[in-house]
Amino acid sequence: MLKELENCNLCPHRCNINRINGEKGRCRGTDKVNIALASLHYYEEPCISGKSGSGTIFFSHCNLSCKYCQNYEISQEGMGKDITIDHLAEIMINQQKKRAENINLVTPTMYVPQIIEAIKIARKNGLRLPIIYNTNGYENIETLKMLEGYVDIYLPDFKYFDNKLAEKYSGVKNYFEIAKIAIQEMYRQVREPVLDEMGIIQRGLIIRHLVLPGYIDNSKRILKWIKDNIDGKVYVSIMMQYFPTYLSKKDNIINRKLSPKEYNEIEEYLYSLNILNGYIQELGEHEEEFVPKFDLSE
Repeated sequence: MLKELENCNLCPHRCNINRINGEKGRCRGTDKVNIALASLHYYEEPCISGKSGSGTIFFSHCNLSCKYCQNYEISQEGMGKDITIDHLAEIMINQQKKRAENINLVTPTMYVPQIIEAIKIARKNGLRLPIIYNTNGYENIETLKMLEGYVDIYLPDFKYFDNKLAEKYSGVKNYFEIAKIAIQEMYRQVREPVLDEMGIIQRGLIIRHLVLPGYIDNSKRILKWIKDNIDGKVYVSIMMQYFPTYLSKKDNIINRKLSPKEYNEIEEYLYSLNILNGYIQELGEHEEEFVPKFDLSE
């Protein structure tokens, strides 16, 4: 499986470089697995975190260059350390011992071959938890097909309808065309969410969308596309927690939080589409503050 790294075309950049020999492409990943953090996370959507927390593993580097990334130290600056595939499998088992609800692989795209090998080892050693593939949505179909049977839950971002925004803020020219096809492939594999008796997701697709200030129409068009092209039982998670960080502080449009007016406009539009399942973050006690809490929007 690691032969994929000898001529790396795992993501849509198709860098065609030999990572085994130390060459680095757009994502700056090598043949080593590099992670920044492994912990129980309690602030995901309720069906993911539950009471015990989601067993998150934050991978270093990214195939996008988002100017507003809230984890830019990890994604853009490469904060983290190299570990072996066996160690990654051990981390998954340890998350299970801590009673995590799932294994949540955050920004995993550039490490898919190593992740698959780690899942195989972990399952042989007793891993029973659902595997979540938590991605920015910029994925190759071929790579996603490699994951079929290993991933139980897909948790993609769907960032942009407008490719000009994708190029301006994330450094890619064709985000929408690639992400929509990727999300359709994810849906083909896992379909609509299946929850257990405690309301914890075991399988299925949840699509996330971060609302950017000043670009409400982009968000509306993304939601409309989901409504028109994906089964209505799929969950949609609308994230309202945007705040300016990293390079976005210098941008004259997104250098602020969402306004209450923008929040209300998206909330009303979401309900007008009659999307049955999903989450939307609440407005905090102060009108300019958003809290990391999700409410079921049905």
